[in-house]
Amino acid sequence: MRIRLYYLFFIYLLAFACQKDDAPQKPFDLIPEVHTRLGNPSNATAELRNSNNFLITKNQYVLSYNKDKGIPNWVSWHVSKHWLGNSPRQDDFKIDNALPAGWYRVAASAYTGSGFDRGHNAPSGDRTKSVEDNSATFLMTNMIPQAPNNNRETWENLESYTRLLVSRGTEVYVIMGNYGKGGTGSNGYAETIDQGRITVPKQIWKVLVVLPEGENDLSRINTNTRVIAIKTPNNNDLNPNWGVYRTTVDAIEKATGYDLLSELPDNIEAILEAKVDKGETK
Repeated sequence: MRIRLYYLFFIYLLAFACQKDDAPQKPFDLIPEVHTRLGNPSNATAELRNSNNFLITKNQYVLSYNKDKGIPNWVSWHVSKHWLGNSPRQDDFKIDNALPAGWYRVAASAYTGSGFDRGHNAPSGDRTKSVEDNSATFLMTNMIPQAPNNNRETWENLESYTRLLVSRGTEVYVIMGNYGKGGTGSNGYAETIDQGRITVPKQIWKVLVVLPEGENDLSRINTNTRVIAIKTPNNNDLNPNWGVYRTTVDAIEKATGYDLLSELPDNIEAILEAKVDKGETK
């Protein structure tokens, strides 16, 4: 009898362990849809006739590509502990073969001598779970000509802060983009590089929606959710403190014509987009 009871107890423990392993997890089986959960800001599509608002979908991020400018209009991605690990930075800048046949494909060498960095939109540091994930951030469709100090100081500090938030138990939805023409890099002012085939943006912006870790993210966003919006000129003399460049989502939408956070209920969207973040910056 005692042996039978032990046996039944063992079966119960085994069944409980299996149930625990099979418990619902964050829906990463919905990748890459997770990256545009808050919306598709420009209604980008993967149609050839939509060449200046061409949707490119990666497992690691989603973007709208501008064929005439040779850069993305915007890139959207999700950051959580799921995406972070110990994989090293690959530095394998490369053309993106996902571009349609016949389109000019920006090469890794296109920025050489331009005075501008190959500035990531979706950062290398946000994709360290695997070598494949990190390597994907070095596709040239994820790059813009970015003033070196702008890239290595101001934006790097914001990227590091994003991952700090994740380490404290949050997940972050990020959308980054640009608009206008003409920036000042280490060689001075320029409107294009690579013999005119790549546009140097005038302004660079980013929006972050910060949530505690959890499920059903859209339903958990409310009027108290922290939204950080920043906009900087693409110049080499920026303040390293990204906090001084905080703005509203409304201001970015007015400048770009995009509809950000469009998947939120209208009443919540309106309140969040009108706020200027006043939270900590490090």
